[in-house]
Amino acid sequence: MAVTSYTQEFTTLIAPSRMFKALILDSHNLMPKIVPQGIKSIEFLQGNGGAGSIKQTNFTEGGHLKYLKHRIDAIDAENLVCKYTLIESDVILDKIEFVAYEVNFEATDNGGCVCKMTSEYHTRAGVELKEEDIKQGKDKAMGLYKVVEEYLSVNPGVYC
Repeated sequence: MAVTSYTQEFTTLIAPSRMFKALILDSHNLMPKIVPQGIKSIEFLQGNGGAGSIKQTNFTEGGHLKYLKHRIDAIDAENLVCKYTLIESDVILDKIEFVAYEVNFEATDNGGCVCKMTSEYHTRAGVELKEEDIKQGKDKAMGLYKVVEEYLSVNPGVYC
């Protein structure tokens, strides 16, 4: 099994605590509300959002994915860090055993933050992972960050 790591960063004027609350702590409520064309629902299959919880994201019909399951490995609300693992999907895990993520939100001098995501793709034996194999997922993740940023910008009293 090989491991391929990628890091992405997203800078925003939104405070790190608000981004963390929206993207990590309350994503199961927020995402289906602000991207109903893509995300049908997010439900906890086990736990309530703490370490060890398993949540399933269900996508709307017509997309290339039907669902994803993530396990929350660690969550640190004080330091605005979350570690979680993609453990199941209806499509993408033919080449990949699992994907481990770490997301953290660091304050910037202007009151906003830098959202950093590190992804470790653990591929199946004999599989070589190429950038184009994961580009779509990376682009969708950054797209969600942008949608959340826009939502929080126009709703300044939410997740304060």
